[in-house]
Amino acid sequence: MPTKAEICRGCLLGLAVGDAMGYTVDSKSWPEIQRDYGPNGLLGYDLVNGYADVTSYTQLAAYTANALLLGATRGQTQGKMAPFIRYVAAAQREWAQIQNTRRAPDRALCWVSRVPELRRRCCMDTWMLDTLRRGEAGSPEEPVGKSASCGSLTAAIPVGLFFDPDRMKPQEIGQLGMETVALTHGDPATFLSGAVLAYCVAGLTQEPEVPLEEHFLQAADAAAAQFGRQYPQAEELRGMLHRVIALAKSAEEPHQVMMRLECDTAPKALAGAFYAVLTSGGDFDAAMICAVNHSGRSAAVGAVAGALLGASLGESALPEFYMDCLEPAPALRTLADDLAAGCPLERASRLFDDDWDRKYIQGEPVDPDGWSEA
Repeated sequence: MPTKAEICRGCLLGLAVGDAMGYTVDSKSWPEIQRDYGPNGLLGYDLVNGYADVTSYTQLAAYTANALLLGATRGQTQGKMAPFIRYVAAAQREWAQIQNTRRAPDRALCWVSRVPELRRRCCMDTWMLDTLRRGEAGSPEEPVGKSASCGSLTAAIPVGLFFDPDRMKPQEIGQLGMETVALTHGDPATFLSGAVLAYCVAGLTQEPEVPLEEHFLQAADAAAAQFGRQYPQAEELRGMLHRVIALAKSAEEPHQVMMRLECDTAPKALAGAFYAVLTSGGDFDAAMICAVNHSGRSAAVGAVAGALLGASLGESALPEFYMDCLEPAPALRTLADDLAAGCPLERASRLFDDDWDRKYIQGEPVDPDGWSEA
């Protein structure tokens, strides 16, 4: 079984791979994809200047991871902290500000703001960006609009990686995953998809030996049980995900299923990612090809599928050719290792970690290999 560090690395790197591969065809219909790449569609990266570009799906996941580690560090070093969602909201606003000004702030809350490829303007959801620019932050109880787009779905992924049974109750992961998506997307089925996704990733992190299908079923059931009384959409989402999981066992041609799912909203993108992962037989390359070749939101489905299968397989199982030209890989590995290790600093302790202090107290990156700005 992969270690937690290998799981966290596989998850964040897999997310970025699926995002970068799907971004190329995200705005295209299936006939257009076939026209541009052949009858079988896109089979790998379509590189730009030798690099695979990531979008806001990877960026928001990175900012969320940074925010959760920042909150944990405040709590352990100061003995008090705000709710984790407050740090996530602040990090997302910083990301939106950078998207608008196209430069890092003089004093950043998040060290990832100093990493060019994690702040480059490439937002896949203008609704989300406009909401954050206005300084608004929604919640499940007080939503900001009813958007059902995929824009912030991947922000729930680091919530699952962050889970530690010594730090949080399992129900808190579903709540935080839901709240993270609800900061910008007020459609109940959309923010409930965040809860399911957070539960999936937390399960993969804690019990990597359990089959993927079982993790997916348990996550859908857990979200429905936790939120079903308040949101009838929770049971509808559970039913859709159960049907998709069952479809993965059928002999139906995968592309036909993906087209029928449409994958144009967050719940449907989550369903498409489940399907692509379960029909791949553990083959990362096959999962990516299935996840991005359809008329829906290819980057979102690819990112979620890549994160789930990457977490299941661990970093070492990801094909090297995907890593070679993935620009944010070093920064994502750093975030993954920090999520796996947890904050080493404690209040009144003599132990001190200069690198951790720079990243999660001063907001400055540690730059051993020249991958961030000076």
